[in-house]
Amino acid sequence: MKLIFITYNEALDNEVTEMLAERGVKSWTKWIKVQGRGEASEPHLGSHVWPKNNNVIAAVTGDEAAERAMEGVRELRKSFAKEGVKAFVVPCEAMT
Repeated sequence: MKLIFITYNEALDNEVTEMLAERGVKSWTKWIKVQGRGEASEPHLGSHVWPKNNNVIAAVTGDEAAERAMEGVRELRKSFAKEGVKAFVVPCEAMT
């Protein structure tokens, strides 16, 4: 099993959730209005100067679904590089 974290500009919420569904990731948890700063995008701090925010989705999947999701994130990064989207995959030893 893998745990995939996807951090992205809140404006891309539909694109990210649709991409996950298309790749078989149907169960996830989302945090909204998360703040951060990436290397390729402007800061997303929810302030007057930097008004954007991020969302984060976490999902536990099988290895193949995690790789399909990562490929989907790579495609989104090509299309929305300046908006900000990033993913991380780590092993998941157990879940209840």
